[in-house]
Order: sequence, then structure tokens, then C-alpha cells
Amino acid sequence: RTIAATLGALDDKIEANRRAIRLMEQLGAAHMEEHVKLDAYGFPEYGVKTLGDMLSVLETGSRPRGGVSTETRGVVSLGAESIQSAGVISTTRFKFVTGEFANSMKRGRLVDGDVLVYKDGGTPGNFRPHVSAFGFGFPTSEATINEHVYRVRAVNEISQAVLYWVLRSEWMDHEMRKRGTGVAIPGLNSANFRSLPWPVVDATSLKTLNSHLRPLMERMLRLGAESARLAALRDALLPELLSGRFQIAEWT
Repeated sequence: RTIAATLGALDDKIEANRRAIRLMEQLGAAHMEEHVKLDAYGFPEYGVKTLGDMLSVLETGSRPRGGVSTETRGVVSLGAESIQSAGVISTTRFKFVTGEFANSMKRGRLVDGDVLVYKDGGTPGNFRPHVSAFGFGFPTSEATINEHVYRVRAVNEISQAVLYWVLRSEWMDHEMRKRGTGVAIPGLNSANFRSLPWPVVDATSLKTLNSHLRPLMERMLRLGAESARLAALRDALLPELLSGRFQIAEWT
């Protein structure tokens, strides 16, 4: 019972973090809806500028010939399985590239705040985009991406958080699916990605969105990183507690 209570406390904290992340995701979407006017069909007014006009970085990564390693050495290489949402990931079994290969990469090295888009996926004729983010220890402290993931950064006046919630919106999801569907192998090439429409947002609303969304995104990423550490601690403690090598005082 004591072991179960100890490990259960870690699980409870991980679940609390997940709930908080879900609520912050919804709060960010609500902020977007408040400052981006939507029509009766749920679409915003689009201006003449496209997503490409708002980007300073759009690049993919790579992996070495011969593949990657599943040994826990080197630099993490993120792929499709790692792209879910900010602070949320379904796997902790990462693939790795060597430190030498990572240092030689001219593109695809991640920094805090990067927005990640899985640009390939789904079934023939049905593209399924996924958008996540990297930073502040989530999902790991250092990482690269492979050739199926876009690393995306906005121009200075647009925060990475605004970019994240725009790309996560239902209307942008619809636009990405529309451009990525209709080919044998569904995906979103860089030209189609850059051509995505950008919603009309006045300067005052953009400033408000930047200030409201930036701390939300950072908090989501930090909670995701904390959950990963807690899960690793739980998994490391379990065999030690069951074997009796570690003992804990019984709770009263």
C-alpha cells in the first residue's frame, strides 16, 4: 500500500499537469477566437498576406544514412511520433543521432519556442497535420528533427505562441488538410505551407495575443517537461521499491 501510494502520488501529479495543459490549450484557443473575428462557418477574414510572409524560418531536418539509434546516447531526433501538442507526447522512447551528426546539421537543430509541424501523414487522399512545440525541456533538453517535420519560426512582431495557436486552430487545420489532400502520398510541401492564408489581426489585438499567449505556451512546455521527469522517476523507483532495495516509511 505504501509503494502504491508513493507511485500514485507521482501519477496524480502527472495527470494534474495534463489537465492543466488541456485547459491552457483551450484558453489559448479562446483568446484567438476573441481577437480573430470568425464568420458563421468558423473561418476568419483573410488578408493579402500569407503564412509565408509571417515566417522567418521554415525548414526540415535530416537523419544519417543507415538510420538512427534507439540507444539512449547522442542527440534526440524527433519524428512524427513526437508531434502531438505543446507539453503532450505519447512516447518517451526517442531515436537518436550521434553528436557529430547533430553538430554537422545546417538545419533542423531545435531551440526554445520552435513550433513543429508534421508535414506528412495520413492515408492516400487524407492528410492529417499535427502541430506541436519544443522548448524549456520539452520533450527533451536538446533535439533535432527528421525530414518529415517542419521547424517553424515567426517574424519578430509575432510571438511563437501566436504562431502555435494559429496553426492549431480548426480553420488552419482545414486549410492544411485541403492543401495536403489529393495526392497519392499526402503531405504539405513548403510551397503549399507558405501559401496558407493568414488571418486579419489588427496591431492592438496582435500585441494583446502576444502578451497573453506567450506565458501560456511556456507554462505548457514546462509542465510537459516536469511530467516527463516525474514519469522517469516513477519508472526508476518501481523495481527498486518492489525489490526492497529502496524502502519508504509507511504513510499514516
